[in-house]
Amino acid sequence: MAQSLLAATIGVVDSGTDIKHKDLAEFIWVNPIEIDNNNRDEDRNGYQDDINGWNFAENNKNLIEYKYLGTFSADVYKFFELQFLAMLGSTTPEQLEWLRAKVQEEAFIKELSIFGNFVHGTHVAGISINGLTNSKVISVKLIPTEVNLPKQEEATSMNKGLGMNLVKTALNQLAKSQMTTMVVIASYLKGHKVDVVNGSFGTGYSQAAMIAGVVFKGIFWREAKQEELHEATMHFMGALLEQGKLMLQEAPDTLFVFAAGNDGSNNDDFPISPANIVEENRISVAATYKRLALAPFSNYGQEMVDVAAPGMGIHSTIPGDEYIVISGTSQAAPYVTRVAAGLKEINPALKPAELKKILMGTVDKKDFLAGKIKSGGMINDERAMEAAKLSLSNTIEEAVKLSLAAVADLPVEKGLVKKDNLFLDFVLPLPSMFKF
Repeated sequence: MAQSLLAATIGVVDSGTDIKHKDLAEFIWVNPIEIDNNNRDEDRNGYQDDINGWNFAENNKNLIEYKYLGTFSADVYKFFELQFLAMLGSTTPEQLEWLRAKVQEEAFIKELSIFGNFVHGTHVAGISINGLTNSKVISVKLIPTEVNLPKQEEATSMNKGLGMNLVKTALNQLAKSQMTTMVVIASYLKGHKVDVVNGSFGTGYSQAAMIAGVVFKGIFWREAKQEELHEATMHFMGALLEQGKLMLQEAPDTLFVFAAGNDGSNNDDFPISPANIVEENRISVAATYKRLALAPFSNYGQEMVDVAAPGMGIHSTIPGDEYIVISGTSQAAPYVTRVAAGLKEINPALKPAELKKILMGTVDKKDFLAGKIKSGGMINDERAMEAAKLSLSNTIEEAVKLSLAAVADLPVEKGLVKKDNLFLDFVLPLPSMFKF
């Protein structure tokens, strides 16, 4: 990565960050105005003692719940180890059987969900800052460590005789409630002049269908038919995306990097929020195995997914000075976030739309991404950095053109990857921001 006296601020909107981790502590943003524990809000932004960020999930300054340290079984660590091997088709029959048995255990799935949320934000933060020397991470906790699904009796208390329109009205209200929080977060990050925001979270079609189904049943007192559920789900996704535009518009000087999703589906057909929000300051990221293939779990979309980056078997930080290998578009997105921050270190004048042009324009074109990803390629760190340097004295278009001539494609490592979706059941979905 480029060395510079300049710095970028990276917002990690996730499930919390271990700001004490030995590999992260020196890269954690510190509020230059706020003084801790003096019962005052020095910067007058409404978030007293937001020294390193803010916890919007519980509305306090605590960015992670350290009480969870040491409470997880060895099985959750083993799961992530074997998950990656399963994707490569490298598990023994006994290991594969263990995986298949564990994902059927309700207690284990609950523990895995809590563990996943607990470590997720710290893992993402480690990737987003890896290799940078001057940039800092401001942590925003959006995803609670333990998430409750909606209960049937809580789905709606409205009159049950008004039909699909009432379902859509209830879903509109849910969408507005969720995205109102996101607008508030965007405003908070804008106030601290954050350059790049990583969002490795989302509501995919299957999650939206679960929510829409609960709301439908709460109103009609019956299960939705397939076509009814699809209509309600697509309406809900549309409402989320429309409301989500307000979030990106609230912070126009910030580039938002979103994970494309882990359903192995086409985002052009089955949208995901917020990755499918259409704005100039948003970029959506698919995951690959090394530089060899689209990850079998990764969402894609020629119109809605912009670039790809490595997202399988990514080693990074987790709370308690530990490390783990995790796979997902959650890991691919912060790879792009890191590169975007590096571009800002080189040329702080670059606007979000210009960062996006450089990132998309300098990719390594890949046959396996043709027709799958808008740019048709994977992020090339070195070429993007060269374009940023060239942008100091050239137009963005000329800088990109010159960088393509000056920097070769990155080398391709050897490796094996499954060509089907056999192991999708072992991939965790993106953390969802929904709380009930």
